[in-house]
Amino acid sequence: MHDFSSKHIETESVRGGLNQDEQYGCVVPPIYLSSTYTFSGFNQPRAHDYSRRGNPSRDLVQNTLAKLEGGQGAIMTSSGMSAINLLCTVLLKPGDLLIAPIDCYGGSYRLFDSLAKRGAFDVLFIDQRCPIQLKSILQKKPKMVLIETPSNPLLNIVDIEAVAQIAHEAGSTVVVDNTFLSPVLQKPLALGADIVVHSCTKYLNGHSDVVAGAVICKDPAVSMEMAWWANNIGVTGAAFDSYLLLRGIRTLVPRIRQQQETAEKIAKFLDEHPLIHRVYYPGLESHEGHELAKRQQQGFGAMLSFELNIEESEFETFLNALNYFTLAESLGGVESLISHTATMTHAGMSAQARVEAGIKNNLFRLSVGLESSEDLLSDLATALSYFKP
Repeated sequence: MHDFSSKHIETESVRGGLNQDEQYGCVVPPIYLSSTYTFSGFNQPRAHDYSRRGNPSRDLVQNTLAKLEGGQGAIMTSSGMSAINLLCTVLLKPGDLLIAPIDCYGGSYRLFDSLAKRGAFDVLFIDQRCPIQLKSILQKKPKMVLIETPSNPLLNIVDIEAVAQIAHEAGSTVVVDNTFLSPVLQKPLALGADIVVHSCTKYLNGHSDVVAGAVICKDPAVSMEMAWWANNIGVTGAAFDSYLLLRGIRTLVPRIRQQQETAEKIAKFLDEHPLIHRVYYPGLESHEGHELAKRQQQGFGAMLSFELNIEESEFETFLNALNYFTLAESLGGVESLISHTATMTHAGMSAQARVEAGIKNNLFRLSVGLESSEDLLSDLATALSYFKP
């Protein structure tokens, strides 16, 4: 067995799981679809006994994810939301307080809000960029602090190192959702976080054909506990999904770098367009979090949002005029997507909650894909040309 460990993420993402088949010498690892495994004898289980608990295909992608994030263990789950739910199951109990971003992903907001209403734990949604609200963390002694940076959909930037320091003084576990940037552009564990969570459906897979999540831990003991509970409640990822996820990770670095390059061009174009009220993209110098993003990130990513100054009755005309941006939820795939936040990804939030988070009804989110930047820019320009400033 060769050691392919490297300090370079390009190498780690490509080499994960390769050349480890000792039976046939396969370069690419096979898919282990078996649901169950023989015992070598009475009361003598092998490394794997049942695929919900452990699977060779899942082992490979988990090891790769842990290396990419600089963690001591990773658990692949059946979806990004099951990863979030696993964190709640392991870290929170009735009476514990969760601090979450006021502008977090709508699915996360819905889960936290619904579980809190059932008494599973308490939740407080705050603007984690605000020093005054951050001080409340120390006073309220939260058990878990979830950071989402850049946030979904407003691309707000939160200082991971500063929040982690305050949260740790309060005895909190710090979790960072790194879905938008991936380990290519941000390393939360190195900035002080205890756990990183991903919707692997997005950039890590990158092809919109897998639904999966991941929890990566700095502490191996916490990782073992997470793995035990993932098996216990049945949220572990499947073998074929593991194979597809690992295959997607092999092209993660070039994908996200090209997508980011195009996103920067689109953000600048939209920022100068008279029909666009505001563009949310940390790569713009006008963005409130631009300087912080430069310090804690290795790039600005390929996600952006914008407020469009047309009547709501005209939204459908604008969307139908687009050829290369598909109206769909999700993000991070090779194809470019557009979503209307209020009626799609954040429809699970009440109108009042969206107002408090700063999410307006004219907000649209773009996931920039691998198409030609010229085609994407032309597509947006053509769709916008139907309307007068």
